[in-house]
Amino acid sequence: MMIMIRAIVRPEKADDVLAALMDAGFPAVTKYSVAGRGKQRGIKIGEVTYDEIPKTMLMSVVKEQDKDFVINTIMSAARSGTKGAFGDGKIFVTEVEDVYTISSGVKEPAEEVAA
Repeated sequence: MMIMIRAIVRPEKADDVLAALMDAGFPAVTKYSVAGRGKQRGIKIGEVTYDEIPKTMLMSVVKEQDKDFVINTIMSAARSGTKGAFGDGKIFVTEVEDVYTISSGVKEPAEEVAA
């Protein structure tokens, strides 16, 4: 089975996470800029409240047996300082049911897709 891992991280930590994944042998990652807020509902600086905080989402599909290793790699690289900090991000994990190659239109077994 294949697993999709989506990590929402601080933008300044994205390159560290990408480098750590590359060094760990997981180079296939989709990266995009996102904005949102967590439980804290944004951040207030002085009298101004910022509802949406810029973040980076990294998405990768890995084999189930690699899931914990990849999650730990992301957490280690994305964490601020040694103990982490409020707003370091979240990781979401889901199973991949189907995979289609756009160019050929062929449906591939999810367990055979190279990450």
